[in-house]
Amino acid sequence: MHQLEAITWERLAERIAAHLDERASEDAWLRVAVDGAPAAGTGPLAGLLADALRLHGRSVLTVAAEGFLRPASLRFEHGRQDVDSYLGGWYDTAALWREVFDPLEPGGTGRVLPDLWDPVTDRATRSRYVELPPGGVLILHGPLLLGHWFPFDFSAHIALSPGALARRTGEAERWTLPAFARYAAETDPAAAADTLIRADDPRRPAWTGLP
Repeated sequence: MHQLEAITWERLAERIAAHLDERASEDAWLRVAVDGAPAAGTGPLAGLLADALRLHGRSVLTVAAEGFLRPASLRFEHGRQDVDSYLGGWYDTAALWREVFDPLEPGGTGRVLPDLWDPVTDRATRSRYVELPPGGVLILHGPLLLGHWFPFDFSAHIALSPGALARRTGEAERWTLPAFARYAAETDPAAAADTLIRADDPRRPAWTGLP
């Protein structure tokens, strides 16, 4: 059972930013995950955290996992609602390694591709590379991030109870609920993350604090 402390989203972001600023090195990069189902809203927390880090003088690049979806022909190869495909085949993890993580390894270039594929048009985005200087922070946000051995220096998981997840997931996406149940059982992101944020009521988050 996790001990949870009530907190605001803004204060939570400030606390994490201060923790990361203390850990940062001027000759390396920090890689941060904000993990959670789409209904959990990882993007807003990633944005608040980026703003808080910039107040500490850190360069920040925020990357959404949905910008690295695979083409629809591959995602839907076994049907549009295949749970196994959603868990293991929707996101281009090889591209995330190549375009996002490898450039931030020691001796890397720092040149990160912020997105690769537009899920709306189902075409390559043709975005330009962004140079993140050493001492900067990458924030990757989205679902199912903690099961791929990505080299995160810090990770936060936004958790919803099964009931809250079902209520806040749109009808068209409810077929993904078994995928998140399996993710919780097989990966246990609540235990794998450095901090757990419970957001059943999005207006009143609570968290486990910093490691």
